[in-house]
Amino acid sequence: MKVQKRDGEQENYTVEKIHQVLEWATEGVNGVSVSEIEMNANLSLYNGISTSDIHKLLIKSANDLTSKQFPNYQVVAAHLLNMSLRKDVWADAQRPPSLLHHIQVKVDNGVYDPAILDKWSPEEIDSIDSLINHGRDDIFTYAGLQQMIDKYLVKNRNTGEIYETPQFAYVLIAMCLFSSIQSVKKAYDSYSTFKVNLPTPIMAGVRTNIKQFASCVLVDVDDTLESIFSSIHAVGKYTARRAGIGLNVGRVRPINSSIRGGEVVHTGIIPYLKIFESAVKATSQNGVRGGGGTVYIPWWHYEIEDVLVLKNNAGTDDNRVRKLDYCIQFEKLFYDRLIKDEDITLFSPHEASELYEHFGDNAKFKAAYEKFERKTSLNSKKKIKARKLAEIFARERLETGRIYSMNIDNVNKHGSWTVPVRMSNLCVEITQPTVPIKDINDPDGEIGICMLSAINLLECKSHDETRDACRVAIRSLDSIIDYQDYPVKAGETFTQKRRSLGVGITNFAGLLANKKLFYDNKETLVFVHEMMERIQWNLLNESCLLAEELGACEGFQDTKYAQGQLPIDWYKKTVDELVEPVYHMDWEGLRERIKEHGLRHSTVSAIMPCESSSVIQGSTNGIEPVRDTMSFKKAKNGVLKQLVPFFAKKRNYYTLAWSLENNDAILRISAVLQKFVDMGISTNMYYNYSHFPDGNIPLSVLIKDQMVGYKYGIKNLYYANTPDSDGETEKDMGCDSGACAI
Repeated sequence: MKVQKRDGEQENYTVEKIHQVLEWATEGVNGVSVSEIEMNANLSLYNGISTSDIHKLLIKSANDLTSKQFPNYQVVAAHLLNMSLRKDVWADAQRPPSLLHHIQVKVDNGVYDPAILDKWSPEEIDSIDSLINHGRDDIFTYAGLQQMIDKYLVKNRNTGEIYETPQFAYVLIAMCLFSSIQSVKKAYDSYSTFKVNLPTPIMAGVRTNIKQFASCVLVDVDDTLESIFSSIHAVGKYTARRAGIGLNVGRVRPINSSIRGGEVVHTGIIPYLKIFESAVKATSQNGVRGGGGTVYIPWWHYEIEDVLVLKNNAGTDDNRVRKLDYCIQFEKLFYDRLIKDEDITLFSPHEASELYEHFGDNAKFKAAYEKFERKTSLNSKKKIKARKLAEIFARERLETGRIYSMNIDNVNKHGSWTVPVRMSNLCVEITQPTVPIKDINDPDGEIGICMLSAINLLECKSHDETRDACRVAIRSLDSIIDYQDYPVKAGETFTQKRRSLGVGITNFAGLLANKKLFYDNKETLVFVHEMMERIQWNLLNESCLLAEELGACEGFQDTKYAQGQLPIDWYKKTVDELVEPVYHMDWEGLRERIKEHGLRHSTVSAIMPCESSSVIQGSTNGIEPVRDTMSFKKAKNGVLKQLVPFFAKKRNYYTLAWSLENNDAILRISAVLQKFVDMGISTNMYYNYSHFPDGNIPLSVLIKDQMVGYKYGIKNLYYANTPDSDGETEKDMGCDSGACAI
């Protein structure tokens, strides 16, 4: 029987070659069996079968055998996949091509940016080549490497041809972002050893001819046709370039509002949301990141009741817009009336324009709101119970999982901005000021853009490593601001003026388990306080050093940092009920240096989900407790099995999300983190039916979580997760909308 090799040649089939490959893949790996892999593969051989297909069957077999009882089969699957990848990409699977040759070929093929060869001489590229450690490909788990191949390695997505291996990708990202060999080495080492987590647009795009690397874009919409359709145009441009969209429609007048002196009446928000939905889906980046958007609207908007049910499966296509997510903006006045069981009044932002002007400033908003409540001449105005709206919100949030909340006053009072923040992004962690655009080339509009990265807590094993990771993350993202292109002028205006960065944390659950700390322990809060204090201080310190080198950002004066304030000054003091405000870093010294030099960036921190990128690094995602010590994630080639870090030794120390009786522990941890984070956090809630009588989750529980979060300064709440009926797997959020997949 003949088999066909990758080069097209045929040779006789020999079982010995399969044995040799498996012996190599299992060498030094405990708890695995070559014979088990062979038997489980159930090889259906036929004359002319390709060696590639045989290899795929062996990989699948090892992945299928991976379990809590036999976790190390994932290592074997990774070794086999790595061998297959190298055979596909390298001419010789045992020997990589030179970096110079690799770049030249890919530039000639139109795969890589030609500017790489203009920036670096052949001699410099040879020096960088000596820094590459291709052995680091072996630290990937199978799930991590498969995710890397599926989403991040540059490839032809029509033919499936892959153009690079992971280490080439990491070093080329560093080469594009830095200008000295020493800086490239530091960045490459941080990326390739998983100390710094890079999001999807950077991982998939830097080194290619696509030069838009922002994960998050915030588009604010004014109440004019010109602004609405220009915003739709902007949404399409950014979605096509791998960005997730935040969309604020709170200014748009509601249905039946008067237009042109009563000549016609307005169709309301929903028809325009359908167009935004179509724009997002039409320009989705198939294979890399699903296009998605989150819509922001204030609680007092006249159409709020209709918007809240748009994602519901009930109703018809005419009254539903299901492929967008929705975030409702709350603040103190609403909560006060909810507690007192009082009425609220809904308005048109067109008729009550002062409301939007003051939204986020509690005193000014309350005065304007009560003034408009007394007015009798308004056409779009109605009263409902605050509790009724809270219950609609809670019900839709529970049923869909994807109705989010934003505490707009916490955002403005307990963040770094002195100019008003009106909205957030796709995954609700970015808080930035925005200015609606009048047309697609409007130089005065501001589309909020944020460059994201994260520190892998479990891989930074010392304070020095944490400091160095913060340094690389800040300098990488700062470089991207100047390296990338801007498809819409308003995005460039915002970014060049404000240079807003969002460095977060990931592998939080892994870190706690490694230290034998649980989510609901008091000592955990003390640990989290010290950890986040150190990270935020290092991020600000690096931004200050960059300001000293290159100058502060133009918009620095629009921040509280410019007023001499720091996160330890503006946080919500109720957090002191949770953990004593004891500090270990030199905040006063940093304050004086910021007064002298300013900051290079208006913001430096945000905690994003890290959903996709965590799989690559074999880490737990973001700050989430794990659902189980072994998770299953959908992928193009089947289901990826991912075991938690240090599974064998530390699996009993993981806090399981579905075991938590309530969300109090998560809310407390998020509150302590938020004390130092100058933007927001993608904070998820977990509701397990089995913890409630008759399996029914009361809406009051969701409302309570909302109010507890507000009390402690939490800015946003993201997913409301519930288990499926089998009690073992969560509802498939899937990130089909683009959410969470940074």
